[in-house]
Amino acid sequence: MQLFLDTTDTAVLKDLAATGLVDGVTTNPTLIARSGRNMLEVIAEICGIVGGPVSAEVASMETAGMLAEGRKLAAIAPNIVVKVPLTRDGLIATREFAAEGIQTNVTLCFSASQALLAAKAGASYISPFIGRLDDVGAAGMDLIAEIRAIYDNYDFDTEILAASIRSPAHVAQAAMAGADCATIPPDVFAALFKHPLTERGLQQFMADWKATGQSIL
Repeated sequence: MQLFLDTTDTAVLKDLAATGLVDGVTTNPTLIARSGRNMLEVIAEICGIVGGPVSAEVASMETAGMLAEGRKLAAIAPNIVVKVPLTRDGLIATREFAAEGIQTNVTLCFSASQALLAAKAGASYISPFIGRLDDVGAAGMDLIAEIRAIYDNYDFDTEILAASIRSPAHVAQAAMAGADCATIPPDVFAALFKHPLTERGLQQFMADWKATGQSIL
């Protein structure tokens, strides 16, 4: 499963990308607003840090505006994925982008039927929001499994990008449910490396090694 970082913090991105485990980046208007920076500048900088897909979201809610904005975003770098909302206008734009060879990430998906429409429109990625479904009492991970079954039934090329990830457990569950990718906040990504038993084991190993008085070098 590919791991994307959901961030516009380029300093954090550089640090975590150095692990070699970051496959791409997703952004949204909220993250851009928090950065306090010009959107086009920060997206261009991110594309220079990560060679994989970088999702940049349109702001227009009308098809014509989405197409104009999406084409401008796509011109920033070859690894740009234009992010559009899962609305009627968004899917019309998605179909046009697909015809033009522009990759898309259809976002704010909350049902399998929405995901079916996005795939039929030619979306490159579909972003089901797991955590937000959990928040309202639904089982977000069930949606991943439902989409996986539909896409496999009809050999759709659209990749399932699990979003609204809240914990390392969410990442593992999304992988088991068949998600192709997951977009993860930096703090959750950092937590993937950790387990209390790993830390406890290392402390014991280091104490035992120190007791030997030996040196490898």
